[in-house]
Amino acid sequence: MSNKVTIIGAGSVGSTIAYTMVVNNIASEIVLIDINNDKAMGEAMDIRQGVPFCSPCKVYAGTYEDAKDSNVVILTSGVARKAGQSRLDLAQINVDITKTIIPQITKNAPDAIYIIVSNPIDILTYQFHKFSGLPANHIIGSGTTLDTSRLRTGLSEAFGISQQNVHAYVLGEHGDSAFVPWSLANVASMPIEEYISSLPAESRPTLDYDAIEEYTRKSGGMIIKNKGATFYAIAISVCHICKCLFSGIDTTLTVSTMMNGEYGIDDVCLSVLSIVGRDGLTCKLNVPLTNEETEKLRHSAECLKSIIRELKF
Repeated sequence: MSNKVTIIGAGSVGSTIAYTMVVNNIASEIVLIDINNDKAMGEAMDIRQGVPFCSPCKVYAGTYEDAKDSNVVILTSGVARKAGQSRLDLAQINVDITKTIIPQITKNAPDAIYIIVSNPIDILTYQFHKFSGLPANHIIGSGTTLDTSRLRTGLSEAFGISQQNVHAYVLGEHGDSAFVPWSLANVASMPIEEYISSLPAESRPTLDYDAIEEYTRKSGGMIIKNKGATFYAIAISVCHICKCLFSGIDTTLTVSTMMNGEYGIDDVCLSVLSIVGRDGLTCKLNVPLTNEETEKLRHSAECLKSIIRELKF
């Protein structure tokens, strides 16, 4: 089966997604589109020359017309936040960039599933819902998939156990108002406190929940401070979403989608636990949150709505 992916934006994130896809045999054809065509050509050529040691895959720079018949389109274009720049200023710049992209890409790939990765993810996902004309189930923001991965990493390190044994989620905005619903978190199929109490007394860790949440929330900033940008983990996260789309087996993910009354929230995109399958978003799960967690989710929605009200779409 042909799995064609178009990636808009050949910067560090877009090109690393393409590279990771090739290494993991996720796509059979990858088109890189960038306003700087030379950059896209260079990235595609560099990746393509490693394909003989991987599964066959066509990798090339192209135009919006080359996106025809894409199964998935991934948006990574836009500018990164600069020191001293407000989130609102960044949002307006990237909204304006996305405004020019939407009609060109949707004209050529109307049936694709769209994954929004550019920041602010939730705002741009909302923009796609409002102005692209695409089916709602075909618009997915990568949302807190990366935040969830960071949380599980922090917990696995705290417990000294495989990441695959940790199940916990970050919900809400991919940003400052994101939160961890600890009532849903478990290790080895046990609630965290039960897991801790099941360990030998001498090896029971003391878990600082606030510190784990802080680690999760601040990881991106720490990485940017140390190396200038984040792109490996987000690339792996996006490739995981694509694997779920292509596998045909429904998978639960914390992706950003339009809220339609769930938890008393509507007309905003944010991340809740959802099921993703071959045709995009299958449904959102009405997972039981505590009253406090529900309020945190609603607070996150209001934070995003306050930004949306200030933007010119």
